[in-house]
Amino acid sequence: LRRIRLVPGVADARIQESPSNPGFNVNVDRAQAQYLGLTERDVTNSLLVMLAGSSQVAPTFWLDPQNGVQYPIVMQEPQYRVDTLSELQNLPISATTTAVPQVLGAVASVSRNASNAVVSQYNIQSMVQIYATTQGRDLGAVAADISKILDDTAHQAPKGSTIALLGQVQTMNSAFAGLLFGLLGAIVLIYLLIVVNFQSWSDPFVIVCALPAALAGIVWMLFATATTLSVPALTGAIMCMGVATANSVLVVSFARERLEELGDPVAAALEAGFVRFRPVLMTALAMIIGMAPMALALGEGGEQNAPLGRAVIGGLACATVATLVFVPVIFSIVHRKYRRGIAPYPVIGEPHVA
Repeated sequence: LRRIRLVPGVADARIQESPSNPGFNVNVDRAQAQYLGLTERDVTNSLLVMLAGSSQVAPTFWLDPQNGVQYPIVMQEPQYRVDTLSELQNLPISATTTAVPQVLGAVASVSRNASNAVVSQYNIQSMVQIYATTQGRDLGAVAADISKILDDTAHQAPKGSTIALLGQVQTMNSAFAGLLFGLLGAIVLIYLLIVVNFQSWSDPFVIVCALPAALAGIVWMLFATATTLSVPALTGAIMCMGVATANSVLVVSFARERLEELGDPVAAALEAGFVRFRPVLMTALAMIIGMAPMALALGEGGEQNAPLGRAVIGGLACATVATLVFVPVIFSIVHRKYRRGIAPYPVIGEPHVA
């Protein structure tokens, strides 16, 4: 606990189960209890009835015939009669098999001790929880520092005990794993769908070449704005993948058409970059301008969704440049073997019907 409190960004670190809660330990003499016709269960039930009320063992209710309301009937030893340890030892212990009740001191010894105020369990196993919150630092960085501390102290744990990091960190890790799997799955599905559409394995590869630039733009924007990688940021990355792919499809599909007419991949790539410049730029700018208020975190609660807008803006900014410059270059390299001299080079800027 002392080392965790020294971690930057950790606030209000504490142990939930306080070990200094005063209590009494009742040790039943089994041989004496058996001689008197009592069992440990009889002692436990009698103490529950006397100290906590009969509702813990045998709930009883009285039904008011006038209004039909049930009222609980609870029998309990008065508080002033169990104020001392000697009075506690004089509590009567009874059982159904014995006619004469016995006192607690005759079958058990009572001693003072300190115990946990709260007993917590996880997967039916008792546990001691250390609670802590974050302040001025993201949860992932704090969790990484705490994990190092847990790894260093794992060998000091008693035999049969384990030390684990739970809470919001576990939820965050599972959410990140699901979103990263969704991001990779989206890229694979996009590639396969484009393969079916274009009936080619090379052109879809050219299209997805813009996606690494989108990922680089996302990382750059999050770093420049000091934004942590979070679930909204990963959601924005998935959104950015779709828009970047659509713009690349726009360029590559036009380049394929011009390649069939011109027979020169370099000329087709140059013309596709010039002719599709305006549609690609308008699509990207529309998304970037639309996400600007969200990225600026305007209004109450705006910081919650700001990573989504920043990820989309950064990803599209780099993906647009890659779509207009890098994708045509890759297209010309992939199709460099496809060259026919059946048509002259077009004049750059000449209008074409798409």
